[in-house]
Amino acid sequence: EGKGEMKDLDSIKQICEAMETGSLCGLGQTASNPVLSTLKYFGEEYIDHIKNKKCPAGKCKALIKFSINDQCTGCAVCAKNCPTEAITGVPKKTYSIDQSKCIKCGICEDVCKFEAVTVQ
Repeated sequence: EGKGEMKDLDSIKQICEAMETGSLCGLGQTASNPVLSTLKYFGEEYIDHIKNKKCPAGKCKALIKFSINDQCTGCAVCAKNCPTEAITGVPKKTYSIDQSKCIKCGICEDVCKFEAVTVQ
């Protein structure tokens, strides 16, 4: 939800270490490996989420924003398919997305044949 803090990364590491040392079986001792692995190899993504409030993969709804670029032909397919009527515009002109109405479902991106809808 975009509320992470840098200290949370330390807490995650501490919990993982506690799981490793406190577990009596092999499964428990290795259960935290996937988490530690993502911290090690994708640490910059965690930091982007926390410091920049951005999701590089474009998957975290709280941290993404759909927008329509100048490749938009004004065909209105996105607006017709938007479940919240967040997309408005004039035919044959570039449409726009009202971020306060957008539920970030991605339908607009899916139906646009011109790749005019982008995720930021």
